[in-house]
Amino acid sequence: MPFFLYSQSIRVDVCVYGGTSAGVIAAYSAKKSGKTVVLIEPGRHLGGMSSGGLGATDIGNKQAITGLSRDFYRRIGRHYGKAEQWTFEPHVAEAIFKQYLKEAGIEPLYTYRITSADIADNKIKAIKLEPVPTQWYEKGKQSGTPSTKLIEAKQFIDCSYEGDLMAKAGVAYTVGREAASQYNEPLNGVQFRDKHQFPDGVDPYKIPGKPESGLLWGIGTQTLASNGTADQTVQAYNFRLCLTDDPANRVLITRPDGYDSTKYELLLRQIAKKMPKELTWNLMHFVMMPNHKTDINNCGGFSTDMIGANYEYPNADYVRRDQIIQEHAQYTKGLFYFIGHDPRMPKHLRDEMLQWGYPKDEYTDNANFSPQLYIREGRRLVGEYVMTQANCEGKVTVPDAVGMAAYTMDSHNCQRMVVDGVVRNEGDVQVGGFPPYPVSYRAIIPKKGSIQNLLVPVCLSASHIAYGSIRMEPVFMVLGQSAAQAACLAIDDNKAVQAIDVPKLQRLIQAQSAQLMK
Repeated sequence: MPFFLYSQSIRVDVCVYGGTSAGVIAAYSAKKSGKTVVLIEPGRHLGGMSSGGLGATDIGNKQAITGLSRDFYRRIGRHYGKAEQWTFEPHVAEAIFKQYLKEAGIEPLYTYRITSADIADNKIKAIKLEPVPTQWYEKGKQSGTPSTKLIEAKQFIDCSYEGDLMAKAGVAYTVGREAASQYNEPLNGVQFRDKHQFPDGVDPYKIPGKPESGLLWGIGTQTLASNGTADQTVQAYNFRLCLTDDPANRVLITRPDGYDSTKYELLLRQIAKKMPKELTWNLMHFVMMPNHKTDINNCGGFSTDMIGANYEYPNADYVRRDQIIQEHAQYTKGLFYFIGHDPRMPKHLRDEMLQWGYPKDEYTDNANFSPQLYIREGRRLVGEYVMTQANCEGKVTVPDAVGMAAYTMDSHNCQRMVVDGVVRNEGDVQVGGFPPYPVSYRAIIPKKGSIQNLLVPVCLSASHIAYGSIRMEPVFMVLGQSAAQAACLAIDDNKAVQAIDVPKLQRLIQAQSAQLMK
């Protein structure tokens, strides 16, 4: 007789959706402020990208990283015997996120995801959750019908990379790139530039010189629009790869299921035009982590970014999203196998690749491969204020700052296509050189007249190009703490998030940060 679980209701002050770095910090901050809290994480791991392979922290300017965000990097430092540290192993980061929740007495709700939101009087009354299908039961325990859950809360904080709670609540959001003219942003919209670009002369066709043979895998059929044109494309996603060259801790990279060597033909053509001296030379960006491990990122024209494969992801249903994640994982595993084993690859690159493997002590429940796809950009709130290029450059400032950002305006490529008969990427922008700048409180809340008890510190209100600067893990943690304090203030003063006393919130945040920075 199977054991059936029935729908359960949970009632709290603050509901945090998404166990990302921002989500953990938001939940901890709210609980330490005396509120009851539930933290919901659809996966099985805490920390998002901060524990998902992005160990080489994108900083910009350390002085902009304050409060619990800075405390996180100091805890990382203590683990490694230093005052603070900005490079770290994935399992170390996750252990510290778990430490925060243990200190606050929060038991996260894993493997549940939102299906709908109950709205009344411009407030979220509750959200409905379903179990992620593969997590219905633990190995060795009797299976049955999984329970659904109803989460009732006074305040909700969406800390997911996808903005699913925000979307289910019906608030305004956008996906893709605005036209440069919309917010007077020369760097927005289509940007055909020379960064992370193919060398000249790479033929796009299956049979070189013969368009009738069809395009190689990974090349789109679209035509290049003028710079500044709006579109619905999304900057490329990838996995940030944690590998090791320690033979005692190394799992060999083997041929993945569904391997198709034709997906990497463009890599061979790129190499034929410009031979790399080593893997780190315009093929991958290696940053070494402690204990012989890496954080590997995209580099060059053809690398770990799966350009053009993610356009559906932000608004896709859960089934399609899972397919997209698996497609990216298969592509990445295949790329590493191809480099190390395909006889057409130069021998010095094959030999170098074979020195690396997956670490035995990372992601032990996922075949030592990160379960966290790097969702660089998904949905973006269209809130009471929209952060733009002018904010990043300091040409416009805001009085209601609840955090600082400092990183380069950074967009990875969005498209790969044929331009003048050769392969080109489009969309990569890397423009910096500006000091830290304030992020508006109004950018993490819906517009007036919309939902009154929702804060969105991750999929915040920013144009595509401004989001490219703000979207860094330290900033997400800063904004997560600020969102938590705003939620607490809204509860205490019985006000909508749009009506709280922002100077009072700023004083509260500053006092907490000053205490933590001692």
